[in-house]
Amino acid sequence: MKIIQHRNIFFVLSGMAVIASLLALFIWGLKPGIDFKGGVLVEVKFPQQAPSKEEFMQKINRLPLEDLSIQISEGNKMLIKFVSDSDKVNSQLNQLIKKEYPQAIIERTSFISSAISQELKNKAIQATIVAIIGIMLYIMWAFRKVSYPVESWKYGVGAILALAHDIIIVLGVFAFLGHYYGVEVNIPFIAALLTILGYSVNDTIVIFDRIRENLNRAEAKKNFEETVNRSINESMARSLNTSLTVVVVLLAIIFFGGESIKYFAIALLVGIIAGTYSSIFIASALLVEFWKLKFKPE
Repeated sequence: MKIIQHRNIFFVLSGMAVIASLLALFIWGLKPGIDFKGGVLVEVKFPQQAPSKEEFMQKINRLPLEDLSIQISEGNKMLIKFVSDSDKVNSQLNQLIKKEYPQAIIERTSFISSAISQELKNKAIQATIVAIIGIMLYIMWAFRKVSYPVESWKYGVGAILALAHDIIIVLGVFAFLGHYYGVEVNIPFIAALLTILGYSVNDTIVIFDRIRENLNRAEAKKNFEETVNRSINESMARSLNTSLTVVVVLLAIIFFGGESIKYFAIALLVGIIAGTYSSIFIASALLVEFWKLKFKPE
């Protein structure tokens, strides 16, 4: 397959996906969950089928619950999320539940203050930045003996640009889901992003390593574009097969794993699909662009 020769098509497709994702982020933004904005999470188990959201909200509408979110989960359970720094409001909610639904059991109540949520947000951002910098430094070190025709640091830049592509698309998808379906992002979402970073860069390094192996041939350095294209084709089956097995597992989790990890799995699914695409069609193609800027191809 002439992937590198048609790289402009893939650049355009990726550009459109990234622009659409950035627009979704700027217009709608992500919907922060309790971990990032603070509040209370109450999990209630009902002996039989849980009441509908509409019925339950009618029962508790007299309570001052800000940013109220109600989610029905498996096992006749209901998750109630709201923003409040007052123990009194939480106590009133518990009393009302016991009054209206005497047989219901309040299994857990989690409280996160706004100060703690801000600290969690800062640490999540720091963890992501440290991971990206660490990945770039590792790739530069791993390819330190590669200096011609593309310097080792450019391998790191290419990998980071591909990772940025993957993360932006995941963020854009969740901005869309948050706006239209009320999907919130919490600490598990950050864990999914970090997992995507590790998985995607691993796929990219496999292809980069095949490029390095092929560059050991003297004639390969003279036609870098063809060498990169051959390396991608030699590695593509391995990348697609590996990603396909992970996708099958994630689809099983999404459909059968329960509500609590559903959106964590969706984030991984989107990120792995985007990461597989960028590893094959974007990261190595960027190396060719760097090469063309340095040398005028014969």
